[in-house]
Amino acid sequence: MLKQTASAGARLSPVVKPRYLWRRASVVLQYAVFPLAVLLLWQICSEIGFVRRNVFPPPSAVVSVWYDLVTGTTDAAARYSGTWFDHALASTWRVFAGFGWGVALGIFLGLLIGISRMMERVLDPTIQVLRNIPVTAWVPLSLVFFGIGNAPAVFLIGLGAFFPAAINATHGVRQLNITLYKAARMMGANERELLARVILPAALPSILTGARLAMGIAWVLVVVAEILAVRSGLGYLLNDAYLFYRNDVVIAAMLSIGLLGFLSDRLVVLVRNLLLTWNKRETFGGEN
Repeated sequence: MLKQTASAGARLSPVVKPRYLWRRASVVLQYAVFPLAVLLLWQICSEIGFVRRNVFPPPSAVVSVWYDLVTGTTDAAARYSGTWFDHALASTWRVFAGFGWGVALGIFLGLLIGISRMMERVLDPTIQVLRNIPVTAWVPLSLVFFGIGNAPAVFLIGLGAFFPAAINATHGVRQLNITLYKAARMMGANERELLARVILPAALPSILTGARLAMGIAWVLVVVAEILAVRSGLGYLLNDAYLFYRNDVVIAAMLSIGLLGFLSDRLVVLVRNLLLTWNKRETFGGEN
């Protein structure tokens, strides 16, 4: 009987494998079809003269320049040849440094506001007022206080990351099911146990959503910070290439920021999935 089952499995495996490969290929195609269509349309518009190549270079020119930015072998990027890794590492460091302090402080204060009505009255009005001030309005003060260098860039990025982290942490605590809280109280949980075993797990999905939003804002603000405060990074590269009318380098820098931002977002999503494994079977998103 076992031999018959094994032989049947062996006969089915050549069929199952192509089906699995086709399913995986179709998933990859779903991810790739839209960006490939955009690139194709972009290239066609450049080839037929719908847009001027010197104003909006085609993807082929951008890829050529991007390759030289990374490898430094073709001189297509001229003065920027081979500088991509230096600029990318500088931007990535600033993003994660600002993201780190902004999100950590935001989560801490957000939890305080969510747990305590008194802390809400003390802190929340000030945070809401500051939240409505554009981060770019802080540029003059950041340069006065920190000077030129990494410090004002990290400050501006962290400031932008702080607010979504704080608001989402507060929201996560306030959405806690009061029945769970009362049940934990009745079972004798003290304040520390309530925070660690009830409040934080319940608020964690909202906290991680805030962290994901903060990461996106951090990559947006790195451009502003590097244009005004430092002389390195992809934002600086973008602005310097604009001044020399190298639109191909500008677009390559823009796409580099988008790609690194996407990879950073995937990192936050990976951490979220690891921390919220317990929540997967209870949510609609966990079925995907």
